Amino acid sequence: MRFVLYLLMMCTVALGVGFGLSYYALTDGRLFGAVEIGPWAAWPDAGSPTPNPYTRSFLVREGHLQLGQAEGIRFTATADSNGEPLTRDCSYVIAGMTPLATGWTLVAVDAQGVNIAASDADPVLRSSGLARPNDGAIAITIGKHLAAGNWLELSGDGPFSLVLSLYDTATFSGFSSDSSMPAITRESCP
Repeated sequence: MRFVLYLLMMCTVALGVGFGLSYYALTDGRLFGAVEIGPWAAWPDAGSPTPNPYTRSFLVREGHLQLGQAEGIRFTATADSNGEPLTRDCSYVIAGMTPLATGWTLVAVDAQGVNIAASDADPVLRSSGLARPNDGAIAITIGKHLAAGNWLELSGDGPFSLVLSLYDTATFSGFSSDSSMPAITRESCP
């Protein structure tokens, strides 16, 4: 009787762990297929002709057109550098260096992937349109309230994500050792 009880308990644990990890891999999966650098996460195999199974599930789940490996890579941040979720009630500063790329764009989106920039503002920030110091670092303020310098104005309420797309870059290709990404710092919350 004890043997049957242990056998049932082991089968239950094995099935729970197996199905739990499968569910995690298919719904979030950053542990398996994504690369995280600070608050930024990217799926380097997303543009390859034969992505790994975890990246393939990410592509199916997202349903967005991805950049090919030769075109670039897309980084997403849903939290600031301290791990706090990004919310439109707060103002943030993105500061630091970006990996070497021909160009990049930064956009704020909601959970459905809809751009949440204010209607009378630029919907996206481009690397070619920023004011920068001589060292090439970036400093961008993101929020609903007017800020000096580079500013991405948001509208609405609730959580959001930042999407940084690097175009024509050698990041993760084996030719670049530069893995620095800009930090996201919460400035103020009402």
